[in-house]
Amino acid sequence: MNVNQGAAAQAASSVRVVIVDDHAIFRSGLKADLDASIHVVGEAATVEQAIAVIAEQRPDVVLLDVHLPGGLGGGGREVIAGSVPLLGATRFLALSVSDAAEDVVAVIRAGARGYVTKTISGAEITDAVFRVAGGDAVFSPRLAGFVLDAFGTAPADIADDELDKLSARELEVMRLIARGYSYKEVAKELFISIKTVETHVSAVLRKLQLSSRHELTKWAAERRLL
Repeated sequence: MNVNQGAAAQAASSVRVVIVDDHAIFRSGLKADLDASIHVVGEAATVEQAIAVIAEQRPDVVLLDVHLPGGLGGGGREVIAGSVPLLGATRFLALSVSDAAEDVVAVIRAGARGYVTKTISGAEITDAVFRVAGGDAVFSPRLAGFVLDAFGTAPADIADDELDKLSARELEVMRLIARGYSYKEVAKELFISIKTVETHVSAVLRKLQLSSRHELTKWAAERRLL
């Protein structure tokens, strides 16, 4: 969809948005640049504020800076992890000055639907918001290659069938455990109890027909899910 097509979509609907960025001046400028049919229903400057306002407002789209103060150092990824129950109804669009491959891949793996740089124009970010709200994935042209490199060679037909067995929370737990996190670290990262982590891990292993964390790590690595 191009910008003109996006404008047509805007005429027929509106989108509720939360802006997450630690610079108040940037948030103000972004609000001014967005189309009038996009309603900013909340703002946040830290990880903790973002998780709280997203849970309260349940927006259609979150415009999310990748690097944020607060939390455990996970930035935008930590905001998404803390909002897992809303994934699907709420979609995340990363908006950052960074065009580093590791930042792009990390936030997409966490669950973001797109990633654009802050050099984007007001018309382009408006179009991107509506596209993400409609279910599209949106990337600045240079960044799309990073995502293709990271995910394009995975056996998606096999991985998707198996991943469909997992809930959104089980998927988050699976990825962290497969990356070598301890149960305690997973609990802190996802703001859940260690007992809940243990329950999710047991469910993941059962659903994927695996018997150990070692097998889980190998399974995830083969599918390039780490």
